Amino acid sequence: MNKAELQAKADALTDEINFLRTLYDAEISQLHAQISDTSVVVSMDNSRNLDLDCIVAEVRAQYEEIANRSRAEAEAMYQSRFDDLRMAAGRNGNDLQNSKNEITELNRAIQKLKGEIECAKSQRAALEAAINQAEERGEAAIRDAKNKLAELEAALQKAKQDMARQLREYQELMNVKLALDIEIATYKKMLEGEEQR
Repeated sequence: MNKAELQAKADALTDEINFLRTLYDAEISQLHAQISDTSVVVSMDNSRNLDLDCIVAEVRAQYEEIANRSRAEAEAMYQSRFDDLRMAAGRNGNDLQNSKNEITELNRAIQKLKGEIECAKSQRAALEAAINQAEERGEAAIRDAKNKLAELEAALQKAKQDMARQLREYQELMNVKLALDIEIATYKKMLEGEEQR
């Protein structure tokens, strides 16, 4: 039950108490009016000596006794109803206080959660910044690696070309050496033949 419902109940009980008080005052006023407006008709027997003052006093006493009894019953009934309403209002007041305490606890929990959310947001922002920096560093490292790879590939290509050129030159030199070896061997044989002659 929330605060608005409890407040509405308390207002309704207060209105009901005020209404019952007004009703009680109206009934008391009506009873007084009935008592004051009551007229007693007494038939008199002239043959007897009647004490009218005594009769009026007795009738008045009876009416006052009836009025007092009615007033006491009405007061007891209204007092009982008022006590019930007061107890209900007290219970509702306790419920209202409990609801206020619960609302206070919930507000504290909400404030705590808000603080935790703000902390999580700041941590998330810091992590996102760190991730962005890491991504930027990674991209820079990839660019550097690509540049180095391109340089290494260019150097490898140049080395292959140099090696192919040197291999050609070596083959050419080997061909020249082979030709020279053949020519030397030929001259050697020729010299040996000359010596034998």
